Amino acid sequence: MSTDAFFDALETRDPAEREAALLAALPGQIAHAQRSCPAYSELLAGVDAAAITTRAALAQLPLTRKSSLAAAQAARRALRLGGYASGPPRRIFQSPGPLYEPEPDADSPDPWRIARALHAAGIRAGQLAHVGFSYHLTPAGAMMEGGLRAIGAASFPGGVGNTEQQLQAVMDLQPEAYAGTPSLLRILLDKAAEAGQAMPWLRRALVSGEACPPPLVAWFAERGVTVHQCYATADLGLIAYETPAREGLVVDEGVLVEIVRPGSGDPLPDGEVGEVVVTTLSPGYPLIRFATGDLSAVLPSSHPASPCGRTNQRLRGWLGRADQSAKVRGMFVHAGQVADIVRRHPEVRRARLVVSGELAQDQVELQVELWKPTAAGLVESLMLTARDLTKLRIEVVLLPTGSLPNDGKLIEDRR
Repeated sequence: MSTDAFFDALETRDPAEREAALLAALPGQIAHAQRSCPAYSELLAGVDAAAITTRAALAQLPLTRKSSLAAAQAARRALRLGGYASGPPRRIFQSPGPLYEPEPDADSPDPWRIARALHAAGIRAGQLAHVGFSYHLTPAGAMMEGGLRAIGAASFPGGVGNTEQQLQAVMDLQPEAYAGTPSLLRILLDKAAEAGQAMPWLRRALVSGEACPPPLVAWFAERGVTVHQCYATADLGLIAYETPAREGLVVDEGVLVEIVRPGSGDPLPDGEVGEVVVTTLSPGYPLIRFATGDLSAVLPSSHPASPCGRTNQRLRGWLGRADQSAKVRGMFVHAGQVADIVRRHPEVRRARLVVSGELAQDQVELQVELWKPTAAGLVESLMLTARDLTKLRIEVVLLPTGSLPNDGKLIEDRR
């Protein structure tokens, strides 16, 4: 396979070498966060950073949630960004909430590490990419622009809206690539077709921010555009990206990814659907065990390496949201409470709280799969634990192994 297929040698290194490098960098990053970020000085008080050298040790640290960032920013305005940034940022952006996010690494030409995903999508130096992400308040446009600059490609900052003007620019400038939302790309292609105009020069696209299911990928391909997707956030930068193999999303080289049981920080084995938790190695915004709220799963380690030649973990893609809750008989029940039930009963493999009924006649049962048959009395014990944690009387139903879908859902509201 041509070396041009890879962004750098990191993508094809031995998995054991990669894991050792990530874990070797972890103590320094945690110590840096404790030393440089007031919020982490408090959150990780008493933690010996030098001892965090394994994934098991990392899993003992508390999660950082987006809600924690927003609350800290609102409560501690004297500390810029709530005390989570390690130094004066070069730029600050805004997400809904409002939540303010710094450019994560002011010294890098590609602060959000997007170049790797652009390269995997086939975008190369010397090409022009039409950027269809917003440049106003939010960082998405800047994220793509930094990555394009890092690979030596030029950009046209189209942003969102003004589609007639954007289409005119596409026809005039003839960009070879596109980086933005799939919806805007489709609008541009549709409007060009309506006007009887072809865009034979546009051949590659990296899309994000919205779902782009296989039928839509095929729709783009029929019009001559090969589309790849990436999974990135304003807080973390690139998390994972699609390659020509189209077998999952390859995890970025600059992050450490865990999949945890929704509502908890407990890691799940490869293949199990859970919440994506990311620790970055960014010095400017050193987020430790940042819970994204997104569901995914790591392809099992027994799965063959990606046909594209990259050797990092691969995620199945975005599988939904982890922040689940339901109001039952006037009481809110959250995914974390179901996770606590599972934690207290190690015999339980999977559990799901199912709420049904109508007209104020809520019916609720806890459906449970076990690792193996166990002694009598477990159902009663589970009912007591459920009542203790939720203040509700909940029926417990034991199911055969494999009955509950592997979708990360802990609460199912059927009302």
